[in-house]
Amino acid sequence: MVNRYSLAATADQLAERYQIEISPAYKPNFNASPSQLLPVITNTGPQGLSFFYWGLAPQWAKNKTISEKLINARTELFGEKPVMKKNLMQRRCLVPADGFYGWKKVGKKAMIPHRLVLKSREVFSIAGLWDEYDDEQGESFHTFSIITVPSNELTAAISERMPVIIDKSQEKKWLSGDASEADLLGIMVSLAAGKMDAYTISPRVNSLDVNDAALLLPAPAADQYGNLSLFD
Repeated sequence: MVNRYSLAATADQLAERYQIEISPAYKPNFNASPSQLLPVITNTGPQGLSFFYWGLAPQWAKNKTISEKLINARTELFGEKPVMKKNLMQRRCLVPADGFYGWKKVGKKAMIPHRLVLKSREVFSIAGLWDEYDDEQGESFHTFSIITVPSNELTAAISERMPVIIDKSQEKKWLSGDASEADLLGIMVSLAAGKMDAYTISPRVNSLDVNDAALLLPAPAADQYGNLSLFD
């Protein structure tokens, strides 16, 4: 499961990267996590950023069963679940990011946090789906899920799944209303390992209360208890 990522770009950098309008509400996020309001670019509003809850609204966050289903959407299920196929055709989004986090298991309980990025260190787009719900008061709100695929050779050493990282040349097609199902399925593949880097980071990332630029820096391999490890 992909359950944490980062977006350290400034508003100006995002505006230039995507050629869109950036809301004053935007700010960098070094530890983006489920139930947070995060920036996405939707197929119905590609001219600017929208802010949707990742996976679930805060009031759902304690329901683990719901959480796991809504944070990620596996590519393998699009052919099995009509609802997912319908969302794929009607409600797609780009999730801007510059890295995502994974935890490599090195013992029965010990896990070492890693950051996975493009070799270019550029902002990239994760494929996502969005949805709309009404709360108990009848107010509507929006959520998004990150689409995942089996990991490439680099990421597989850390996690079984990775997000779909869309090639920059395919971003407009992903948001296009003219994209066919075959077009979209062809975009949802694992990025080549040779285009990515991975490195160990501080276990401070484990805390959702920690959200600062230091999380992006390489650090000695250490598990969640702070114990240094020979494994990376």
